[in-house]
Amino acid sequence: MSTARRVPSAVLVALQFGLIAALVAGTRWPVPQRAWPLTLFLLATAIVLGLWTLGHNRLGNFNIRPELRSGARLVTGGPYRWVRHPMYVSVLLGVGAFAYADPRPWRLAMLVALLVVLIAKAAREENYLRAAFPEYAAYAARTWRLMPFVY
Repeated sequence: MSTARRVPSAVLVALQFGLIAALVAGTRWPVPQRAWPLTLFLLATAIVLGLWTLGHNRLGNFNIRPELRSGARLVTGGPYRWVRHPMYVSVLLGVGAFAYADPRPWRLAMLVALLVVLIAKAAREENYLRAAFPEYAAYAARTWRLMPFVY
């Protein structure tokens, strides 16, 4: 049994939000001026991607937990054309901006921990999607999980 199946969804969500909160709240201010351009670019990219992703989901289809909502539909357009979990990418970009702005080792370790939690959530979600949508296997075979051309 995979780790994603052993850890309850509520724990994965709590870890996700706890890590996000710690990374954002733990950022030392003021951020060095040299960090601002990339920090702002990452934040803007995260916001645009998040809004684009929400725009391609219908109301009620989005769920913070990896389980599917009743009446869920498979979305393969917009950002889902390139990655299966664009909202997770948006989260990583946004929180990554804060980690870049204040790159202490413990913060980078927390960013890696967040990546592990999101991969576990994605794996669980994909198991549900495969069971609910016969066409999901073909979609997954042609689409990257989180980062085009990498993973």
